[in-house]
Amino acid sequence: MDTTEQLGGTYFYGGLANLSAGELFFWIMIDVTAEHFTGAKDVIAAAAVYSGANQVSVTGKFKGATKGTSYASQYSRKMLKNIMLPFKLPTWIHSPTPQNPFRIKKIMTMRLATFTGRTIPVIGWLVLATDVAQIAYEATVRYNRIANQEGDKLW
Repeated sequence: MDTTEQLGGTYFYGGLANLSAGELFFWIMIDVTAEHFTGAKDVIAAAAVYSGANQVSVTGKFKGATKGTSYASQYSRKMLKNIMLPFKLPTWIHSPTPQNPFRIKKIMTMRLATFTGRTIPVIGWLVLATDVAQIAYEATVRYNRIANQEGDKLW
């Protein structure tokens, strides 16, 4: 969408006419999102998030441990075997409870495989969160360039 102008208090944007300020922002957000997701980086980030989900059932876990394991943990343990580090590193896991389905636990580990398997999805979430922030910023800047001065601008 490349054509923008204001007509009688409403906006025209890329072939869409009589758009309110909210509708204009919506279509700009759609446009910026479509432009942003063109590379493999986002597909890899989504795969990293998905690979970190505890969807593989395992036996032999202690009482109170988070059920299941992830493909990322299984693969990293297979590749890195029993490599131990001389210091502990923090890892974060999703450990939902009935009271708090969004609970995150921090667990320290000296095993390189454990650290790697638990960090892969965290990196995926960080990449996706960065994408959301970049899209929101670019859409807001583009909208503010188009919107009139009387009150439609966001800042």
